[in-house]
Amino acid sequence: MQSKRMVALAIALALVFVLVVVPTLAEAQVPGTRNLRQGDRGPDVTEVQRRLLRWGYYFGPISSLFGAQTLAAVQFFQRRNGLPITGIVGPLTFAALGIRAPRAVPAPDRTAAVTPQGGVDRNGMHLLARAVYGEARGEPFEGQVAVAAVILNRLRSQKFPNTISAVIYQPLAFTAVADGQFYLTPGSEAYRAAQLAVNGWDPSGGALYYFNPRTATSAWIWTRPYIKTIGRHRFLR
Repeated sequence: MQSKRMVALAIALALVFVLVVVPTLAEAQVPGTRNLRQGDRGPDVTEVQRRLLRWGYYFGPISSLFGAQTLAAVQFFQRRNGLPITGIVGPLTFAALGIRAPRAVPAPDRTAAVTPQGGVDRNGMHLLARAVYGEARGEPFEGQVAVAAVILNRLRSQKFPNTISAVIYQPLAFTAVADGQFYLTPGSEAYRAAQLAVNGWDPSGGALYYFNPRTATSAWIWTRPYIKTIGRHRFLR
């Protein structure tokens, strides 16, 4: 009788391990599902190392161990891309690296300009970069990414047109289009800001509008709910 109880207990413990512990461990290895810090190991660390190596931030081995070299590379990446320099790969850094946590139900996509992989086509990227350069050159890099993010947020909103070009060329939507600065040749920083926004980084906090309070002439824009200020721009819902 005692042996039967022991067998039953062992089976119950095994089921708990399979149903609770194993899924948790597996989820922890999927890139974007946990924060990564020095000392962590796993395929998600490997993916971060690969991306940092590909973009010239990391020069160590692809080891799946978050060691001192990986920490230095993460901090370098965060510094260069206007992120908080924590050395921890959290949601913002994952987004800037183009790594998104998997979702049970994919968000609906309103525009044919966005591919199933979430990337914008070449023309869309060029338009985004021109908008960033025309509207936000000279702003902090985070503010440039935020301008691109506003355009993408409008793309996903039912209040605005459903293509990048239509959002940008909407009458009176962007000062740079009206005054011709949109047609200047964007620099590499503008393209990098556009790419990070496409990757999922949204420093604007989900904003649909922004403006410079020193130059704004519209009384209506002041009525929009305030989110934050980055550089000279106020970002609004």
